[in-house]
Amino acid sequence: MSAPPNFKKAIYEQLARIGKAVASPPRLELLDLLCQGPRTVETLAREAGLTVANASQHLQVLRGARLVETEKQGLFVTYRLADLAVCEFFRGLRILGEQRLAEIESLLRQFREERELLEPVDMKALFCRIRRGEVTVLDVRPPEEYRAGHIPGAVSIPLKDLKSHVSGLRRDQEIVAYCRGPYCVLAKEAVRLLKAKGFNARRMESGVPDWRAHGLPLATGAAPDRTVSARRA
Repeated sequence: MSAPPNFKKAIYEQLARIGKAVASPPRLELLDLLCQGPRTVETLAREAGLTVANASQHLQVLRGARLVETEKQGLFVTYRLADLAVCEFFRGLRILGEQRLAEIESLLRQFREERELLEPVDMKALFCRIRRGEVTVLDVRPPEEYRAGHIPGAVSIPLKDLKSHVSGLRRDQEIVAYCRGPYCVLAKEAVRLLKAKGFNARRMESGVPDWRAHGLPLATGAAPDRTVSARRA
């Protein structure tokens, strides 16, 4: 049985819906944020530096392309990725851009100019070190992102709280800080603060989506008391 006329054209038109939906810097950033876990419109707007109305408009475009879904809880609307494949798609696009666009390479080179950001962190080796209790892993993202998915054994101390909780961290272990991924500045700022306080700290450039893509396990749920966790990590 032969394919109907214009079969391929119709398929490509549907695929183009996704291309059109992501052809916007703010919408790409919203997808990056949603890769960390479900968020309300208000939270997404604040994290992306958008007005609530503008963020809502962008999210409706993503929803129209079936990339995100919504759930209403009381007065708040929570957005989430429609499927884990959406995060994998975003990650693939990010990696392709880094490999093919010299402009991205140049921007990343400037971002990594500080010495501690040039030291790579091998994720599988880090996982082994965590299991042996040889390293303190610090998640400096907001608590709701930690709850949605984090590296097993990671201590949750959001960047805004780090200065007041530094005394609870062990000084006899290396600290590896991570946040949302290679474009996130939270871990970079955390490393700068920790080094100024005399800690042996470095930044893991990869985030939770990269950790998952390498076949490594994730944990979910709220963090225990952060000071106790940090001392025992």
